[in-house]
Amino acid sequence: MFVKTGDKVKVIAGKDKGKEGTIVKTIAASDRVVVEGVNMIKKHQKPNNQYPKGGIIELEAPIHVSNVQLLDPSTNEPTRVGYKVEDGKKVRFAKKSGTTLA
Repeated sequence: MFVKTGDKVKVIAGKDKGKEGTIVKTIAASDRVVVEGVNMIKKHQKPNNQYPKGGIIELEAPIHVSNVQLLDPSTNEPTRVGYKVEDGKKVRFAKKSGTTLA
């Protein structure tokens, strides 16, 4: 998977197209990511320790990784991700600007 937790991404397809957010969680087994503030769903929650009153809560649902594109940290524009080896380590870099990603 070309994105990691903490990366800033832009949604390029689906009902939330154009929204930007930070990746909260990655689910590698199904190639999905949870992006902060994107793909919000309403869930009917029974009362429990975390939600003592229960009710209808809003939370982020996972979206497929192909529907997001990484934002280049230098230009803040969507870019593809490439890999190269520097000093014996495999690192990610932004294809648009060539800058190395953390």
